[in-house]
Amino acid sequence: MKLSTTLIASAALAFAPLALAGDHGNMYAKSETIVDIAAGNPDFSTLVAALKAADLVDTLSGDGPFTVFAPTNDAFAKLPEGTVESLLKPGNKDKLTAILTYHVAAGSVPAAEVVKLNSATTVQGSDVTVTVNGSKVAVNDANVVATDIKGSNGIIHVIDSVLLPQ
Repeated sequence: MKLSTTLIASAALAFAPLALAGDHGNMYAKSETIVDIAAGNPDFSTLVAALKAADLVDTLSGDGPFTVFAPTNDAFAKLPEGTVESLLKPGNKDKLTAILTYHVAAGSVPAAEVVKLNSATTVQGSDVTVTVNGSKVAVNDANVVATDIKGSNGIIHVIDSVLLPQ
């Protein structure tokens, strides 16, 4: 299955506002890690807070490579009220870590390769399902809204919902 030009154009247009909103400037800044890119973009502030609470900043700032399906603040806002606040508490660190590592796959997998997959194994250990329907790509029930945001240690694909392991 090939990545359609519509998907590429949609992804580029979808990411343009995110790139402009952040302070990191170049969305293909090779010297910035995945965490640097997320931290430089206000649309990922909840994700960055969660990474800090789970002590995953150093890990995702490491060599990698990683593929991160990164939920935006709006994605976290879709969770039931109080969920994010509860997960950020120190007593829920293991649960938060499991959720966050369920958003990460080993290796740097660009969109052109993601669309060829039916599933991907996450760092958490469980698989996510990849579905392609025309120009739309979903990971489990989350829509991919931007792709191929490249960092020095991997790649980010932006999703519109938080992935929850079974």
